[in-house]
Parts: sequence; structure tokens; C-alpha cells
Amino acid sequence: MRAEIQNHVDKIEKSLDLLAQRLDWNTAQHRLEEFNARVEDPNLWDDPAAAQKLMRERQQLVDAMETYSAMKQDLADQMELIELGEMEDDAEVVAEAEQAITAMVGKAAKKELEALLNGETDGNDAFLEIKAGAGGTEACDWANMLARMYVRWAEKRGFEVDLQEEQSGGEAGIKSATYQIKGPNAYGWLKSESGTHRLVRISPFGKGTRETSFAAVGAYPVIDDNIEIEVNPADIRIDTYRSSGAGGQHVNTTDSAVRITHAPTGIVVTSSEKSQHQNRDIAMKALKSRLYQMELDKRNAEVNALHEAKGDAGWGNQIRSYVLQPYQMVKDLRTNYETADTSGVLDGDLDPFMAATLAMNVSGKSRADAQSED
Repeated sequence: MRAEIQNHVDKIEKSLDLLAQRLDWNTAQHRLEEFNARVEDPNLWDDPAAAQKLMRERQQLVDAMETYSAMKQDLADQMELIELGEMEDDAEVVAEAEQAITAMVGKAAKKELEALLNGETDGNDAFLEIKAGAGGTEACDWANMLARMYVRWAEKRGFEVDLQEEQSGGEAGIKSATYQIKGPNAYGWLKSESGTHRLVRISPFGKGTRETSFAAVGAYPVIDDNIEIEVNPADIRIDTYRSSGAGGQHVNTTDSAVRITHAPTGIVVTSSEKSQHQNRDIAMKALKSRLYQMELDKRNAEVNALHEAKGDAGWGNQIRSYVLQPYQMVKDLRTNYETADTSGVLDGDLDPFMAATLAMNVSGKSRADAQSED
């Protein structure tokens, strides 16, 4: 086997080892049997929320087991083909198998990164908040562009996206929007997006000048029922109001919207679904999510730096720059990862940026630093 292909095999095997450790492969089958037994309980759906949670956890385990098994078997098959091809002096068979192994490296690396999403709430759904910062109408338009970018990213992953609240920017765009993103490891991926995002472009509003705009993004985990967050009723104020969103398929204009203000922290959360009861439940979950995130930040200085570094949405706090004029470039200022494919990024191609930040958090160094040591 050629040295280059052997190097690829070593990388894939390393990724598989990490996946097995993360999955705890030795007990995985037993855990699946336990899940299957619980699924067969005729009383399971007496509590729909708990049943849905159980089914999702079971499916995540099944998907992880199938992914690991398929990758391990595929690698073994390709290595066997190379061995047979070399024995029979069949260069075409060897070349095809080597090509397949080369293609597996990227897939294995991606699954390895996903396996590193092992924080306490990384596997949870996420609340994603987007707020226009410095820049007036330009910033509101930029916030709307970011909202579209994240919705596209989530849709490409097959995640469910629910718009919880939206405040129109008036002339253009939005002042703020809050989404609930539902899918495996939604928070684990989105947490790296918390911070200020800076846009440089030629103004589309008739000025013809180059403008710099800012918007703040915050990601927070949706808290499971098994995580207790105490909220003193005396500390909150609940208001109902008529939704003032921009309208459209995602935003209703009923009188049932709910706003909860948490006096000790100043946190304000809103929800504007059609049911006032549903809005109270969603808003309380959002409040608990924010309070839980604050508690995590106090316990972990690095998490605090990552999730609360956004500060004011303006100069000095940005984590990523999107330059559309005079050149095309999106650059993450934490990892130095960059791309000239600005249209792709704004259309939701964010995985490389998220992966680079995740890898940096695990290794303690940026991708650029790691590459400089190679």
C-alpha cells in the first residue's frame, strides 16, 4: 500500500477510534435494547413531550451506530480490495479503492468533529437571537441577511426552524429576530456563532458609498426538563401585546404575543405564536435557557469568552467580517479561517467556520496555528 494511502487509512482509523469512544461502543447495543424496550411501553405516549425526547435520543443512537459501523466496514472493504488488486496486479481495482479511501478522509474528519460535541447541552435544540447593531437601516438590513443565512444553514441540515419573535426594521430589514432551531447538536454547532458580525459593502440604499454595519448573534441551548432552573415568580413580569412583526408566513399579528421580563438580570424574551398559552411556555423556556447559559458562563471562563464576547454590536467586538467591497472575503477573526465564496456563506455554507472554531476549542489553537506546525 502506498505511503499516502496508508496515511489516509491511519487518519480514518483515528477518527473511528474517537467515534467509538464517544459512542461508548461496548455498551451501545445494550443501550439500544433498553431504548427499544421503553419504546414498546404502551403508556409511552401518555406524556408526548417525554416520548418525543425518548424517540429522538434513540434515533440519535441508531444513527451514530450505523454511521460508525458503515464507515468501519467500508474501510475494511476498500483495504481488502487493495490487497486483492495488488495480489492480482489489477491497477484499476487498486486505484478505485484508493480513491474511495481518499474520499473517506473528509467524511471521517467531519464525523470526528461532531463526536467532539459532547458538552452538557451540545446535543440540545437552540435559541438563536439576531439583533441589529451600529449602522441604522444598513444594520437592520444586515441583520435580515444574517437571519436568512442561518435559516438556510439549518434547512440544509434538515433542521426545523421556528420563528419565535421578529421586530421590523422599519425602512428595511429587522431590528431583531429570535428562532428556535430544532435538530441533533443544533446548539453544539450554533454556539460558535455567538458574537458580533461585521459587514462591509456598497450601500444598497442609494448612497453609493461603502458602509460598515454590525449585528449581534447569540445562541443559547433549549433546556431539557431534566435540568432544573428555578425562576422566582416575583422576579418576572409577563406582558401580552399585539405582534408588530413584518408579517408573512412566519409572523402572525394576533394579540396573543407574550413578553417576559426577568428583573434581576434584565433579560427580556418574547414569543408570538397563535396560542397565548403556547407563547407563555415558549417564553419561559427561552428565559430558562438564557439563565442556564449565564450560569454556564460563570462556571467556565472560556465559555463566557465564547458566548458573551459579543458585547455591543460594534467596533472591537466582532468575531467575523464579511467584506463584499472592494473585494470578496469572509474571515473569522478567532480561527483565521477565511473564504472568498461570500455568496456561498451568505447562503448558509457555514460548516467550515463552525468546524474550525470547534477544532480550535478542542486543541486550544487556531486552524492556522495548527497548520503552521505541520
